[in-house]
Amino acid sequence: MDSELLQAQVGLWNLTYSYLKTMSLKSALDLGIPDAIYNNGQPMTLSQLHSVLSLPPSKKSHLYRLMRLLTHVGFFIEKNDGACSEPVYDLTAQSRLVIKKNESANMFPFVHCHLDNKWLKPSLYIGDWFLQDSKQNPFELAFGCTIWEIASREPVVNKMFNDAMVSSRWLFNDYIVRYGEEIFKGIVSLVYVGGGRGAMAEVIAKNFPHVRCTVLDLPHVVCDNPNDGLVKFVSGDMFNYIPPANAVFLKWILHDWSNEDCIRILQRCKDAIPSREAGGKVVVLEAVVGLTSDMISEEPQLLFDMLMLTVNVGGQERDENDWKYLFTEAGFSSYKIIYTIGFSSIIEVYP
Repeated sequence: MDSELLQAQVGLWNLTYSYLKTMSLKSALDLGIPDAIYNNGQPMTLSQLHSVLSLPPSKKSHLYRLMRLLTHVGFFIEKNDGACSEPVYDLTAQSRLVIKKNESANMFPFVHCHLDNKWLKPSLYIGDWFLQDSKQNPFELAFGCTIWEIASREPVVNKMFNDAMVSSRWLFNDYIVRYGEEIFKGIVSLVYVGGGRGAMAEVIAKNFPHVRCTVLDLPHVVCDNPNDGLVKFVSGDMFNYIPPANAVFLKWILHDWSNEDCIRILQRCKDAIPSREAGGKVVVLEAVVGLTSDMISEEPQLLFDMLMLTVNVGGQERDENDWKYLFTEAGFSSYKIIYTIGFSSIIEVYP
């Protein structure tokens, strides 16, 4: 077998079995391994980890196999200082992101949500979906309804999803604060469409007190949110009506929807804001496929795009030409990509 063919075989194996990386990550979170190491205050030997996790004696060698893989992919680090006869494990920057006690950057709810069966099972139906001339998406093929229908009637799923969205806010909060002077200059009122529990809206309101923030979301999302704080909560449907304001903010909303639906949403946004001369604009925080900041590859954008395919008909990650088409069709005059954060960008859209 020549080297090129061998390399192709190895690449195919890696692609075929890469799901086991995901399942190993899920197992580590289910077992609480990152938290166990963090709570210990220092790296842990395999024996210590096995004991703290209260695993059966027969599982110790298999725990080593799990840790070996997760060390190989960079989720944990193995330290051998010569003083110990067995592996010693510590956290990496990746595993620290899922520490539940990490208040500043806790991604556990986000990762936990997307490793739940509600998100994993639909991927098994992607091939079937391609073969069917149907408006159903892979999620609907798997569960017989949409993710939004399940969230509206199952409080556990609704909470899991909202917790995930809240936990992702830290990715953008620092940048919103850092660049907000430009973004919110001259803005006295803002509607955050699909703002959930209002975590990012509160960050905006606290750091830019001249901006009155309103969160618009579905009734089952905002029903428990009080209207006695920095942020006002309004229940409603963004397809029908968006309360008037100087600006409308959309974070990770449009990628859930088809072009036709996005145009409708953007038209409602345009109806809600004044002219550009009067300071009206829509601020969109989404991926622009092909645009990434330093040290970030395009691959996460493409993976998110496949995630959108599984849960929403027409949902997708878009490149700049795709965004230009939507803004133009919705009646906006121009747009500007002002910042790129990781694999997402901030886009200002003008009426």
